[in-house]
Amino acid sequence: MINLGISIYPDKSNIGDDLNYIDLAAKYKVKRIFTNLLGLGNKSKDEIKNEFSIRIKHAHKYDMEVIVDVAPYIFNELGISYDDLSFFHEIGADGIRMDESFDGSKEAIMSYNQYGLKIEFNASGSINQLENILSFKPKKEKVISSHNFYPQKYTGLGLDYFIENSKRIKEKDIELSSFISSNTEDAFGPWNINEGLCTLEIHRSLPIDLQARHFIATGLIDNVIIANCYATEDEFESLFKIKENQVNFKVNKEYKLSEVEEKILYDDEHFVRGDISDYMRRSTMTRVKYRDSEIKPQNTRDLRRGDVVILNDNYTRYKGELHIVLKDIPNDGNKNVIGSIFEDELFLLYYLNSWDKFVIID
Repeated sequence: MINLGISIYPDKSNIGDDLNYIDLAAKYKVKRIFTNLLGLGNKSKDEIKNEFSIRIKHAHKYDMEVIVDVAPYIFNELGISYDDLSFFHEIGADGIRMDESFDGSKEAIMSYNQYGLKIEFNASGSINQLENILSFKPKKEKVISSHNFYPQKYTGLGLDYFIENSKRIKEKDIELSSFISSNTEDAFGPWNINEGLCTLEIHRSLPIDLQARHFIATGLIDNVIIANCYATEDEFESLFKIKENQVNFKVNKEYKLSEVEEKILYDDEHFVRGDISDYMRRSTMTRVKYRDSEIKPQNTRDLRRGDVVILNDNYTRYKGELHIVLKDIPNDGNKNVIGSIFEDELFLLYYLNSWDKFVIID
């Protein structure tokens, strides 16, 4: 499965609900929690320590890593110095995320803190921020990054900007996280605006698992974090099925498949043949594995973009290949149209290139 995270907001919730949510997340192998110190009002240090330490201690029972979102003004309000991060150690945090930057040199100094806290920078801002931090020779293994999330409709990142920033961060070998949004009606985030909570604007209305599958398909994201809470168990189940480092598709099947077709579709490891065609992407190793199996011709209609086909007995030595169709083409009766990729995820086809791995999931 993918590296999955959740978010909790102690100023907006009660301890019991958060602890139950952490229990549910642990069931689905979640290993990271995002939380924040922004917007905590006039609470004292002791109140904050109590609220956070109980939750973080519970998360650590499941070996979850907890990153706390902060900004320079929080340091001022709580009397914290960049060269003394003991407060974050006392609440049990594993790292701090700088929603706003200091000056680069301070982040570098913080990376050498005696508690081993990770320093996470905001990946959605200027890439020059990372260049600046790195110029001051931080302890690089303690420097990580995550994109922002956006509560307001139409304010999320554009795809091109996201890809450009993410590529430049990954070129520096920096761990990178992004946020997806639960579609639960009463899901909430840190602020009073709840119009979804995602990194990419195009994700705002998509199913939660498709948001995650898109990030995985880009090959740029190490951790996918649910930004709002509380996600449902059904949503966790859909995320748990996603395979890492592969393009994950769902297919709307058009007929009852034979046992061999089911195995080819779901059980075999697929990768795109290197010499790619404009008309399809081919997974060819299945023709070797199933060369002695019978695949009777069925549903041999003409082919449309997004169709998933398995070559039948009529194609002799090529029988058993699986193709994903990119352009409409005629069918001479030798390709069984298993079904088609769902309309709202056809954009994932753009991430299928030479030798890329892909998988069909339920």
